[in-house]
Amino acid sequence: MPNIDPDPAMLATRIAGALAGALVSLAYMMPKGTREAVARAVAGIVSGLVFGGPAGVALAQWIGVSQMLSPAETLLTGSAAASMTAWWVLGALARIADRTGRGPRP
Repeated sequence: MPNIDPDPAMLATRIAGALAGALVSLAYMMPKGTREAVARAVAGIVSGLVFGGPAGVALAQWIGVSQMLSPAETLLTGSAAASMTAWWVLGALARIADRTGRGPRP
């Protein structure tokens, strides 16, 4: 049976990209409260870890730089992009819910 343990360096790259995406997003779209911040941070980090590889490959191919990037750079970019996307989508959904009358719970 083949070994499917993740490479520690690639796992560290995924985590770094996911955290970087969440931190950059924090600078642009601040959460309104602690609960929203925790929910968006967890969703951003998890999505960066899960979707970092496919997102990085898709972005590199779409931009046309896949031959210029190393696997670690592709993974880092994809993890950050997936994390930022999740952060922004959850933030936008929270703002829409506030405006439609389904505001935050006390």
